[in-house]
Amino acid sequence: MIEARALTKIYDGAPGSPPAVNALNVKVPQGQFAAIMGPSGSGKSTLLYLIAGLAEATAGEVLIDGVSISSLADTARARLRNTRIGFVFQRFNLLGFLSARDNIEAPRLLGWKQRHAPRSVDDLLAAVGLEKKRLRRVNELSSGEQQRVAIARALINDPDILLADEPTGNLDSRNAGAVLDLILRLRVDLGLTIVMVTHNPEVALRADRIIQMQDGCVEREVMTDGIKPSPEWTQRLAGHLPR
Repeated sequence: MIEARALTKIYDGAPGSPPAVNALNVKVPQGQFAAIMGPSGSGKSTLLYLIAGLAEATAGEVLIDGVSISSLADTARARLRNTRIGFVFQRFNLLGFLSARDNIEAPRLLGWKQRHAPRSVDDLLAAVGLEKKRLRRVNELSSGEQQRVAIARALINDPDILLADEPTGNLDSRNAGAVLDLILRLRVDLGLTIVMVTHNPEVALRADRIIQMQDGCVEREVMTDGIKPSPEWTQRLAGHLPR
């Protein structure tokens, strides 16, 4: 389970600066897919980076299964991040001169350790449908294929948690749908807890829960199990959630 308690982040630390995340409290149970929505500057990506331990909170804390990330030494925090959390970025962050296979394996070459038996890179390539392009340099792949490589790379350490920052934001509608389908399938296959930042209402409606942020706070939340996707809901989510 992921839990944020009174989580606050002020980037420049100057008195009176508005916090990017402001005394935020939220819980994401194990196995849930939570979508985070909100206008630009509402703190969505900052919250994701705080959960991942890639940014340090000004106040409050993030807990993973009851363990406070902020209470850990740097090496222990890095170990938790490297063994339990996978991160997918909007801009892919791949090494274009390397093959798809080498990009997926790169975290291992940097010393990441697995808690379990190492996951096969070839199995991951098959899972994302790129086994026939494993030796192609990623700068020769389409944007949708590059994002699939990035997802496979995020799963190389066999994480419990997948954090995704606008993973479909740079893709056309066809590739965005394919990437989302892949994430949902991997969630079931691997038992992942997923927290995803998105501006796309159609993507958010496929999550279990939508968390709407405003000015660094959780404005409101809604469970999607009773919602039938429709143009009306898409339009509502493009602005704010209905009360």
